[in-house]
Amino acid sequence: MEDRVYIYDTTLRDGAQAEGVNFSLEDKVRIALKLDEFGIHYIEGGWPYANPKDSLFFQKIKQEGLSNAKLVAFGSTRRAGKKVKEDPQVEALIKSGADAITIFGKSWDLHVREALRTSLEENLNMVYESIKFLKDSVDEVIFDAEHFFDGYKDNPDYALQVLRAAHEAGVDWLILCDTNGGTLPHEVYEITKEVAKELPGVPLGIHAHNDSDTAVANSLMAVLAGARQVHGTVNGIGERTGNANLCSIIPNLQLKLGYRTIPKDNLKKLRELALFVAELSNMPLPRNMPYVGDSAFAHKAGVHASAMLRNRRTYEHIPPEAVGNRRKITVSDMAGKSNLIYKLREFGIEVDADSPELESLIRKVKAMEGEGYHFEAAEASLELLCKRHFGIARDFFEFDAYRVLIAKRRDDEVPVSEATVRLSVNDVREHTAASGNGPVSAIDRALRKALEDFYPSLKEVQLIDYKVRIINEQEGTSAKVRVLIESGDGKRKWGTVGVSENVIEASWIALVDSIIYKLMKDSEEGKI
Repeated sequence: MEDRVYIYDTTLRDGAQAEGVNFSLEDKVRIALKLDEFGIHYIEGGWPYANPKDSLFFQKIKQEGLSNAKLVAFGSTRRAGKKVKEDPQVEALIKSGADAITIFGKSWDLHVREALRTSLEENLNMVYESIKFLKDSVDEVIFDAEHFFDGYKDNPDYALQVLRAAHEAGVDWLILCDTNGGTLPHEVYEITKEVAKELPGVPLGIHAHNDSDTAVANSLMAVLAGARQVHGTVNGIGERTGNANLCSIIPNLQLKLGYRTIPKDNLKKLRELALFVAELSNMPLPRNMPYVGDSAFAHKAGVHASAMLRNRRTYEHIPPEAVGNRRKITVSDMAGKSNLIYKLREFGIEVDADSPELESLIRKVKAMEGEGYHFEAAEASLELLCKRHFGIARDFFEFDAYRVLIAKRRDDEVPVSEATVRLSVNDVREHTAASGNGPVSAIDRALRKALEDFYPSLKEVQLIDYKVRIINEQEGTSAKVRVLIESGDGKRKWGTVGVSENVIEASWIALVDSIIYKLMKDSEEGKI
């Protein structure tokens, strides 16, 4: 057991307490199945007594069935002054049919007096009797010693009494909780070490919150001090500033410290899991999140890119593929020749480092970045620029003209937007018109209308995001604008950019690049 650490996921309970998160019943089931597939040992499904959704979840997930993980129901010790067998929330835990039950109890004397408003002795009885009662009905009971580290620092004797009461009642795991998230790593290590000394051989765990931005570090330090169960959430979502982030804890334990957690091959699915939960929680994955973020293995500076071409270990602490991520070399005004060579290889273009065409392309990219283009956020536009430069980008249509009309009459609630587009495909001329809920919407619809008969796959394209930024604010209404568009077709997503003093023209440039990029990829796959 020494080198094994059990991962306990509380995304569906503690993670669901994050501001702005509201999982549906179906969301919870899908996440639970994903966690089970990933290899998580314990999945905390919720508090069956707290709300009807959690009660229904336990019924639903039992029908689905978990292959690897233990399903855990969460609740509290019995209420003060109440017999445990008469407490409906304790009864609901048993009725949930969960494989294991986690109950929390107070281990900080301040909370016993101020929050529970009961005696220290009664709190010990609540812990002991609740665990004893549950152990008669379920194989595994886990005790969350709430506010343990704060309680230990204020009154270590009482905090340890609470743990002993749980242990004597037959609890399977004692979890030390940094509920307020204010404890620092060195404190967690020393206190966990003391607990392990006071209760030798008793299985310990850690449940950390991130209010001091140390939840991951605290979890690792607890493991080094003897804890063998780690609680956390995917992407660190949770109350206030969140919980310990399992997407950092698991690879740190497995790749850096040599502990066994999930099956080794499953670690390659870590980014996939992070993105899955980010989507269902409606909390976008931060680009700079370690291990799984888009920028976790992104290299912008020319010096970095040059070194990376020689040896990836120069600026990468692990291979990105180990956690399902990928290396990204960006091209910007800070980039050097190495950055562009790397990107060209990604695009399937091999070029000699001393090539005049390469030097010319570097000058072009830097000039466009100076004008306001931002290729880091628009790699599809960068790929098109490079392939056009080397003469390997196909012309899918010939543009003639566009016109946009915006009209508002006195009685109209909103302006009317109409656009016309003239172009030709294989010498066939098209002149189309469309309306939209704004000028960009209208011109997008007119462009698609002109092309979809020739290229039906364009019906798959959806506009995912549209951003406008003023580049040189001091110019006021004459300033240049940068338009960034993110598009998708259900299989891939791509970003394009346009820059102009005219927001319609900037939007047109980005829209056309988006359409051409889709057609280019379809052509490369033999679909056109």
